[in-house]
Amino acid sequence: MHEKVEKALDKIRPSLQADGGGVDLVEVDESNGTIKVRLTGACGGCPMATQTLKNGIERVLKKEVPEVSEVVSV
Repeated sequence: MHEKVEKALDKIRPSLQADGGGVDLVEVDESNGTIKVRLTGACGGCPMATQTLKNGIERVLKKEVPEVSEVVSV
């Protein structure tokens, strides 16, 4: 599952990088499908970071990796 999540994040990263940000995978909890990520660069302190996380990153990960139940920022 870790590899699938990384591949999905690779699809998202160019969009984040275009705005000066990024995302790092911190942890994959296969027992409950929770993915922990760290928003970096401009995304780390952006007021829209929560929206990016839920409407962007989480949506794409759930589509690409059906085992994902939730994405949280750490």
